[in-house]
Amino acid sequence: MATLNRRLTAKLDGDFVVFLIGARLNRWWKLPQHLWFLGTMPKMLKELEANPASGFLGYEALSLTIVVQYWRSLEQLIAYARNRDQSHYPMWVKFNKAIGSNGDIGIWHETYLVRAGEYEAIYNNMPPYGLGKVGKQLDALGAQSTSSGRLGRGDGTDAPISPSGDELS
Repeated sequence: MATLNRRLTAKLDGDFVVFLIGARLNRWWKLPQHLWFLGTMPKMLKELEANPASGFLGYEALSLTIVVQYWRSLEQLIAYARNRDQSHYPMWVKFNKAIGSNGDIGIWHETYLVRAGEYEAIYNNMPPYGLGKVGKQLDALGAQSTSSGRLGRGDGTDAPISPSGDELS
């Protein structure tokens, strides 16, 4: 994917949810008996991408085992997780029956409710990524050129700093 070689920020209208989810293989020698588990997240992400009405906005895979997901609302995230007709619910049941708390594979997630305008993002020499991929990317100019400006807590007069340590104009 081509990089966008300028300073950009991201904007997403309204409140949204950031959902971090991951897994940890604690007993690598038991992986052969749990190979089914490796396909669960890709299957769920494909299913979610095919259904924009689910409230799923997109994701960024940080590694093989960590994914950042963006959702329109907590209610939609929970509705997906508990929907018996979607991939997550039967995989959740299977995990609990096959692995449960035996220690073979650890799973975790963190959920953050983000109020409109209560976030900031900056990208430079990057393809659309993270929030910039699921929201709108805008040039980081004026008030949008600094983190305080992007957070609505500054007017952009606190100039960004260049790699040499000088303020950029």
